[in-house]
Amino acid sequence: MSIINVENVSKKFGEKVILQDVSFGMEAGEKIGVIGINGTGKSTLLKIIAGQEETDQGNVIRRNNLKVAVLPQVPEFPKGKTLLSCITDSIEDMAYGWNMEARAREMLTALELPDVETAEHLSGGELKKLALIQTLIQPSDILILDEPTNHLDLSMVAWLEKELLRYKGAILLVTHDRYFLDRITDRILEIDHGSVYSYLSNYSGFLLAKEARIEASILAEHKRQQFIRTELEWVRRGAQARTTKQKARLQRFEEISSMTRLDINQDGKVEMQSIASRLGNKTVEISGVSKGFENRSLISNFTFTALRNDRIGIVGPNGCGKSTLLKLIAGVERPDTGSIQLGETVKVGYLTQNMDDINSQKPDTRVIDYVRDVAEYINTPDGKVTAAKMLERFLFEGPQQYTPLEKLSGGEKRRLRLLRVLMEAPNVLLLDEPTNDLDIATLAVFEDFISHFDGIVIAVSHDRYFLDNIADRILAFEAGGNLVFYPGNYTDYAKRVGKDPSGMLQTSSGSAGKVAGDIASGDKTDGAAADDRKAAKNDGRRHDDKPRFSYQEKREYETIEADIEALELKNEELDQSIAANASDFAKLSALSAEKEKVETELMEKMERWEYLSNLAERIDSYNQNK
Repeated sequence: MSIINVENVSKKFGEKVILQDVSFGMEAGEKIGVIGINGTGKSTLLKIIAGQEETDQGNVIRRNNLKVAVLPQVPEFPKGKTLLSCITDSIEDMAYGWNMEARAREMLTALELPDVETAEHLSGGELKKLALIQTLIQPSDILILDEPTNHLDLSMVAWLEKELLRYKGAILLVTHDRYFLDRITDRILEIDHGSVYSYLSNYSGFLLAKEARIEASILAEHKRQQFIRTELEWVRRGAQARTTKQKARLQRFEEISSMTRLDINQDGKVEMQSIASRLGNKTVEISGVSKGFENRSLISNFTFTALRNDRIGIVGPNGCGKSTLLKLIAGVERPDTGSIQLGETVKVGYLTQNMDDINSQKPDTRVIDYVRDVAEYINTPDGKVTAAKMLERFLFEGPQQYTPLEKLSGGEKRRLRLLRVLMEAPNVLLLDEPTNDLDIATLAVFEDFISHFDGIVIAVSHDRYFLDNIADRILAFEAGGNLVFYPGNYTDYAKRVGKDPSGMLQTSSGSAGKVAGDIASGDKTDGAAADDRKAAKNDGRRHDDKPRFSYQEKREYETIEADIEALELKNEELDQSIAANASDFAKLSALSAEKEKVETELMEKMERWEYLSNLAERIDSYNQNK
């Protein structure tokens, strides 16, 4: 049953076209994710459907008596109200009586909101949690959620996933959390240059379907160009256009040749290049550091030395001290005890969680002025590049470079702040929730940039997909201010501590001792179990232990590059087959499924190769420094 129909909707802001003649429907119970680069109109589309924004043309038809609950991107609450009253006062239908209030109290406890009297004492993350409760508790037929996972730690994201998987109504949401999209949605709407493309799948299926669409577009463009060349030869030979058939042929040629050329690569992707400074032998050395606030210990006797090209993801619940650790390394905070030493060549680039650096600028400060404060020119692998050109690479085109900072959206501010950090040519990147407000396309480019970045990356993030892509070690904040290193990415860490890759708890204990016992009683060899126990132990001397290959790892390392080459060749052959069968849907589906299987295997091999290569480097480094 259709509950919402969007019919020929268009919307402009000034001269910028946001939506152009968009039409689609939404069925009862559907779970739809909306994606697109920042500024394409995702939030605008949600507001139009919710009835909070008018269209320039077209209509949104909603089923009679449709109950809609909306989570805004930036929630606001009246001053002077208690948290409970903020929730219950917003409920239009109180037919459930005291059960509704009991449910509100239960959700407040689940989201660990502090026992304060009024909402104005809450932090930004806590306000988002309160808004989530206010939205989810409403009796509704459809939930409209704008960036619901922003500011939520991993346990809170897992809680929200459970709530939405239980919800029987329809869901329309915008999020950059790709695992969240995979688990919750069964349909993806992609906004691209004013048009909306619909894919009946979750995020993983969308990637395959979009690739097939692009392949088909490339093939169509190739055929169009081939037709033009053939017809152009016919025209140039001086064919007489006197007969009806000849006139029709000439008209057909003129129509096709006048069509705008299809630009398959016009996604508006950010362009990033590694412009890091040289990093010497001495990097970041932390010795016996402890830090706390108001008699609460956040970090206890932590010792750590960063390795060259380290990729460290930091995880833990909100308020545990993750951001504090980055501030200590950046020199913003001082430790209570212990010391932090940076090498002479270390140049830190620190991307903070908030946008205070931008928000503290003068109101009339323009985008280009903000960047030129760092440098007018920077050196890149392609030579010197102007500040204006760097802005273009980060999707700030011509006139937008002269836009006052206060006019930028949250995503645009985050992208601009990232550019400024990278223009300083750091060799140690400290990233505090870098994925907040960034669109998925920019995240993909950013992750690729990090993989090629010549330096150290230490990132605090609740984005599991991001951590899987960039981290080769996870630093977890555990009880009592203990910090524990786990080898591998987030998925590896989650399996070790009894979670699945989505963050949903499977066991009640995540302690290092429990993990060691579980691993020792599993299917691994005694030697592998001992290595895992050693990796989970936080004695501040992890890197002093002698690194070594197991017998199986050594054999795997010797053959893995050949395995990767074979899979890459197979992938290329499948690409050619997909292009050749773009019009055969059945064949295309089979080829896409096979390609997905090959790419999954290739990704696993690449991740394994990265782990084994890092281990080999550590072995070489250990042997050289003995």
